[in-house]
Amino acid sequence: MIAKRSAAERGVERLDWLHSKHSFSFGRYFDPQHMGHGPLRVINEDKVVPGAGFGEHGHRDMEIISFVLNGALAHRDTLGSGSVIRRGQIQRMSAGTGIRHSEFNASETEAVHFLQIWIEPERKGLAPGYEEKAVDLDTPGIRLIGSRDGRDGSVTIHRDADLYVVRPEPGKALRHSLRPGRIAWVQSTAGQMLVNGTRLAAGDGAAIDDLDSLEFVANDNAEALLFDMAA
Repeated sequence: MIAKRSAAERGVERLDWLHSKHSFSFGRYFDPQHMGHGPLRVINEDKVVPGAGFGEHGHRDMEIISFVLNGALAHRDTLGSGSVIRRGQIQRMSAGTGIRHSEFNASETEAVHFLQIWIEPERKGLAPGYEEKAVDLDTPGIRLIGSRDGRDGSVTIHRDADLYVVRPEPGKALRHSLRPGRIAWVQSTAGQMLVNGTRLAAGDGAAIDDLDSLEFVANDNAEALLFDMAA
């Protein structure tokens, strides 16, 4: 079964410096029908104006992933990590027993557009940690960028959850198998594609349950994130 979550249905927070769209309940947006999907708890699509951002704040017991769509995102945390990530990089922060961090638009002239993703860890009380990796976002295919064991150059997620970038070559189908006991979520980030015949445009998402395979087809320069998770 595929249950589409259209971009227009998401929760919205609009401030003078931030425009955020929430796929699942977050902050002041609460929808008991959309609390997450399996261990996937948050997908926020954030646009931050030049020079602004999220001041230092704390997290615990969550795997937090940042995926930049456009612009540059500056990160600082109490582990001493500090960097600027751009499109073509993925960042994972394990909040564990507690961490404080800030995220700011690194540019004074251009907005930053990124996805903030939260995945519940396999257990509470993990040691806090930080990691970032370069990822290939140009070559067509289904490319692993996050996994439990950090295989194939992916960032390590402390959960049985594989995160992929999906970029179909126009007119050619890509297929992904789901093992028994797995669920999935697809989040479209660019263009339009068909997922088992369901059309997703940029910003749309879809919950996948009780399927053994997925087929992705696009006729333009489409992109999506695929979360393949133990139920």
